[in-house]
Amino acid sequence: MRIDNATTTLVVNPTAGRGKALKILPKVLNELLRGLPEGSLKVRQANTYQEAQQFCKEAVDKARVSTDTRDCLVVMGGDGIMHLGINAAGGTGVPLGMIPAGTGNDMCRSVGIPLDPVKAAHVIVEGHLLHMDLISVVGKLAHGGTQRYVGTVVATGYDARVGRRGALMSKAWGSLAYGAAALAELRAFEPVTYRIRVDGQERVLPAMFIAVANGGYYGGGMHVAPTASVSDGVLDITIAHPVSSMTLLRLLPRMFNGSFVSDPAIERLTAKEIMIDGDGLIGMADGEALGQPPLGVTVEAGALPVFIPNPDPLTKRRGKK
Repeated sequence: MRIDNATTTLVVNPTAGRGKALKILPKVLNELLRGLPEGSLKVRQANTYQEAQQFCKEAVDKARVSTDTRDCLVVMGGDGIMHLGINAAGGTGVPLGMIPAGTGNDMCRSVGIPLDPVKAAHVIVEGHLLHMDLISVVGKLAHGGTQRYVGTVVATGYDARVGRRGALMSKAWGSLAYGAAALAELRAFEPVTYRIRVDGQERVLPAMFIAVANGGYYGGGMHVAPTASVSDGVLDITIAHPVSSMTLLRLLPRMFNGSFVSDPAIERLTAKEIMIDGDGLIGMADGEALGQPPLGVTVEAGALPVFIPNPDPLTKRRGKK
């Protein structure tokens, strides 16, 4: 695919990772400029969440996608700006590049993108695309919306409360925020009663959490769905049935390598859709507030072309699948 006239728009959150994004930005730009000499690179630094959202939307709205050229959006920062990127580009055919520079970086971890920002920029230069699945969530959502895409995990129970607290703590605590938040929430959390419908089958059950995953990671590296794939066309559902606080405390470290799923309290399912409801639930996704249930959650297979590490080192041209 020719890229002579292609435009790459890079939207950066300069404060991500407690300023890491701004420090590493020159090296990232050098990698992109060196690897894409015939294209046009536009850089937009967003000072607010709303500004980043606007820049992402404008880049996608102006993008040209044809047999001759393919403009793309690249986002750099934490999971919040990744979330904005997938919601701007999802379903449009515009490719998305992701450069991690935050504290959690669960989106890139789930997709298999290197967590080193310069190496992630090189992935975009290589130009190998994967048509990634997205979770589509409908309901009365935060910020007034009724539909949103999610790249990683929809959380609603104990995990959502940890995510909410961790997001508030991350600037001061950095990578330790989610672990500290998990311990803080553990003291007061009680199992909640879920009302769910999984591929048409209704269930009412108490649980610590029900995580609905597209990618396998959330909460700063917790591997909540070890067998999840972002390109298999299904949702991976992890149910943590009620356990004592001590048992949950024992399981928490094992969430980082995924081995916790072997515990008898853990149930795992796959599905195409799930409706989630229950009293006292809150919704979090990609590290962002999602809204209160009821939430309708479905998978949209292949909804977003994303740049991923090239499995074939001989394939170097952008847009090659």
